[in-house]
This record gives sequence, structure tokens and C-alpha cells, in this order.
Amino acid sequence: VLDANDDFFAPKENLIADADPVWDPHRYTDRGKWMDGWETRRRREPGHDWAVLQLGLIGIVHRVVVDTAFFTGNHPESCSIDVAHFPRAVPGVADWIEVVPRTPLQGDARVEIPLARPTLATHLRLVIHPDGGVARLRVMGDPTAPDGFLDGSRLDLAALASGARAVDCSNRHYSSPNRMLVEGSPLGMWDGWETRRRRGPGHDWAIIRLAGRGRVERIEIDTTHFKGNAPGAAAVFAADAPGVEIPPPEQWRPLLEQTALTADTPHRFDDLIDTGPITHLRLDIHPDGGVARFRAWGRSTEPWTSPD
Repeated sequence: VLDANDDFFAPKENLIADADPVWDPHRYTDRGKWMDGWETRRRREPGHDWAVLQLGLIGIVHRVVVDTAFFTGNHPESCSIDVAHFPRAVPGVADWIEVVPRTPLQGDARVEIPLARPTLATHLRLVIHPDGGVARLRVMGDPTAPDGFLDGSRLDLAALASGARAVDCSNRHYSSPNRMLVEGSPLGMWDGWETRRRRGPGHDWAIIRLAGRGRVERIEIDTTHFKGNAPGAAAVFAADAPGVEIPPPEQWRPLLEQTALTADTPHRFDDLIDTGPITHLRLDIHPDGGVARFRAWGRSTEPWTSPD
């Protein structure tokens, strides 16, 4: 969060906190009731309040989620959203484009607002009318591949930062499979994809749409921090389905045969089955458990084609 015109009661940085908002009925600050969100003072003159965010990744914004959890008598009456595409600087006054017109809000409610036209953006401005508090803001979309991604260099084709995304999974009880696609080493057991305990036959799985169509040369499956809850084994399947969000069952073919995994350990697999160029991977874990990181190293010269 780069800036806000006011955050008298609660700081603007809370808007993008990882955790869900919480309520503490007994907690106060020297300025008033502690709230887990961004809250401005009561406005006594015409106008509105705003906060400017730099998006974590350059990408095409499809929808936003405005959450006023626990703001019941102090939520904004409405909000609007502006975006800007300005990769190398902070946007100026003339660079903003309104993508969500003024939309009513309710207290202690989560509203998902689709953009009428998905828009490429680097920055977003949340405008609240006239004042009040918002607990969380989420921006949903598709990251764009970074410069040089499609030049044939060896890169992680499953990296969220490059435009890959987990598009479906069997279970996300503890966390989303997108968590295993983030950059960097895992920080703890919470920093990965974990499913609930399976009590019947079968296994869990996650489908990853790669950032670009290409050939995968190495698979990494990292169970770091998962010590009593790592999968017993894993397999990886591949599909070549440009423009398709989720490939049909008949398109999947093996890339890595089912292989035993060790808890709290990074695993690297170079002896893969040649599948040719692909757009999707499916990670099967047997029977359940947690994976901290999943990498698919390879080369791409073609973008993944969006069905839109």
C-alpha cells in the first residue's frame, strides 16, 4: 500500500494482510476502537477517502473483493475502483482509469465485484464514499509473463509470479494450491498447499495452468515443514490444451510416474517422460497431505492462450 489520504483509526497496510480479519471487543488504542482493517476519520466536509496500492504482480485484473468484516456502524456507504498501468513510476492524476463505478457496500459483508472489462494494471486505487473502514481488499486476475519469459530460457513454468495458476483441486481445506507456486523458500507449514485427512479411497490432486506452453525438464516437489503430514507419494501428469482452463480427462498423460516422497524434504526429478509441449500439469498426492512448493522447470516460446 503506497499511500492513503487518511488512516487515522486503522492503518492502510491492513487492507492487504494475509490473514482473515479478526474482532477483539476489548482492544482500544489512544484514538479509539482497534479495528483490523483500514479506517479513516469521520469526514466533516464534502469529498471521499482513498488508498493507492501497487499490485504484487503486473497483470490483467478481472475482479476485486471488498470486505467490510466487523465494520458495522463505520463502513463506507459505497466504493469505486480505479486502475493504472504504469510499470516504472507512481501513476499521476491523469493515469487513472475507473474500472468499477460507485458500488453500494454493506457493513460486515464481503462483496465480489467483477470488472465489466478486464484491464491490465500495475496499480489500483480504492475510493470509499464518504469515509469509514474496509477490512480487506483482494484483487483477482491473471499475472502477465515477465520480460524475457518466452525467449526459450530455462524458467519455472509453474511460477505464480510468471502467470501460472492452480485452476482446480480436489481439496483446499487448510490452504490453496496456489500457495505452493509462490516465490522463495517455504516459511512454515502454513506456507504451502495442504488437504484434509482422507478417510476413504482415492487421492488428492491439483491442476496447474502453466505460465506458457513449453517443455518441462525438471519437476520439484518440496515437503519442507510437513513432517507428520507429508504425502506418501506423488505423480505428475501433463496435458497440452491451449485456451482450455481445465483439460478433459482423456488429455492427461504421465510425466512423472508415482514416486515415494519423504517428509520435510525437497525432491528433484529430472528423469521425466517426454510429453512434448504442454500447457497444464496435474500433481497427484497419495493419499493426502501437504506440499510446500511445486516447480516445473522448462522452456517456453509460446504464451498460454486464455479462453477469454
